[in-house]
This record gives sequence, structure tokens and C-alpha cells, in this order.
Amino acid sequence: MADTKKIKTALISVYHKDGLDELLKKLNAEGVKFLSTGGTQSFIESLGYECQKVEDVTTYPSILGGRVKTLHPKVFGGILARRDNAGDREQMAQYEIPEIDLVVVDLYPFEDTVAGGASEADIIEKIDIGGISLIRAGAKNFNDVVIVPSKAEYAVLLDILNAQGAETTLAQRRMLAERAFGVSSHYDTAIHAWFAGK
Repeated sequence: MADTKKIKTALISVYHKDGLDELLKKLNAEGVKFLSTGGTQSFIESLGYECQKVEDVTTYPSILGGRVKTLHPKVFGGILARRDNAGDREQMAQYEIPEIDLVVVDLYPFEDTVAGGASEADIIEKIDIGGISLIRAGAKNFNDVVIVPSKAEYAVLLDILNAQGAETTLAQRRMLAERAFGVSSHYDTAIHAWFAGK
């Protein structure tokens, strides 16, 4: 099918690691390459899988106390590039932007932090910027990219992988994109409610 896409490279950036190991095992068995940062990268490597550092792609370290890790044109270009667009492909080659076919994100626990009675400074630091941006980018480019926007969707992707290998249909990518915008909408609504004092 023309709308079927193969997953070759996965960017994984998650807060909660529970449940991720089974998904990583299947992706690795399917020959998918991993790209990650910080704690997630360490977790992936602790399971015995190779994982390229995002900073090796961007040539920038994690900066500003971890506030800026994935926010870089080589990361977002790799997610947002339209694979059937000649101009996009030329720029990917020109700027050495890697194709990223799968994005797995689990956001900072903003609501749990608020519910736990944390200080305002701690709550502010749990407003995820990179993660929410990755979710929106992956969902926007669902034509080419698979987005897994929270740990609740790990099992959804695992079921797809078990049924058909590291390939997804357009309908499956669109379904995950819809879920992704649901996650981002809920997240921003919670942040807005906190700022509004609700």
C-alpha cells in the first residue's frame, strides 16, 4: 500500500520509563534505530540497546538546566520534513537532517506536581516545552511520522508492531495524531487552569 511507511529511526524522550522496555524490545527486534537524550538514553542503553545521543546529531549539549535538549532544527526538521517534497528532501541533505519516523514522548507530570503541593518554581519547571513540541510536530506530519504521545499509547503501537512489523498505515498514523492532539490539549488546559487559579 502506498500509504504504508516503515519505521527506521525512533526519537524517544519520556518522563515515565515504566512499560517502555517491551516497546523498545520489539522496535529493536525490527531493526529500528534509537535516538534519545539524558535519562531516557541511559535507560535504553541499560537494556543493552544502542542509542545515538541527540546532542551528537545537533552538536549541542542539553543546556539551561535541561530546559533545551531537543529544540533544534536537525531534530524538528527530521520530524517535520515532507518525504514526498523535493525541496524538503534537498534541504535535509544540505543540512544533514536525519529522517525521524517515530516519536515517543511521555510529558513531565504537570498535574501530579500541582496535586502534590509543589512550590510555584517546581510547578513551572514541570511545564514541558520540548516534549509538547515533539508531540505537535509528529502529529502535524502524521503523513510520514508515527507519534506516541504518552505511555498510555505504548500498547497501541506495540499491538501494531506485533501485527504488521515496523510498518504503519496512514489511518493508524492519523489515529495516533488525533490522540496526540488530545494529549496536548489536555496538558495545556491543565496548565491554563493552574495559571487561572482554578
